[in-house]
Amino acid sequence: MDTMAQLAVLAVATILAAATALGMAWAFLQGAFRLMQPAVTRPARRTQLWLVRGTRAAARVFAASR
Repeated sequence: MDTMAQLAVLAVATILAAATALGMAWAFLQGAFRLMQPAVTRPARRTQLWLVRGTRAAARVFAASR
C-alpha cells in the first residue's frame, strides 16, 4: 500500500512539474514574440524637423568651405 501511495505522489508531482514547465515555456514564448514586434515610429515634432534642417544646412556650409 505504501508503494502505491508513493507512486501516486510521484505521478502527481510529475504532472504538476510538466504543467509548470509548459506554462513557463508558453510565457517565455509570448514574451519573445512581444519583444520581436517592430518599433512604432512617432510623428516628428516641428522643432525636431527644424533642428534637422538646420543641421543639414550647417553641414552643407561646412562641406562647401573645405
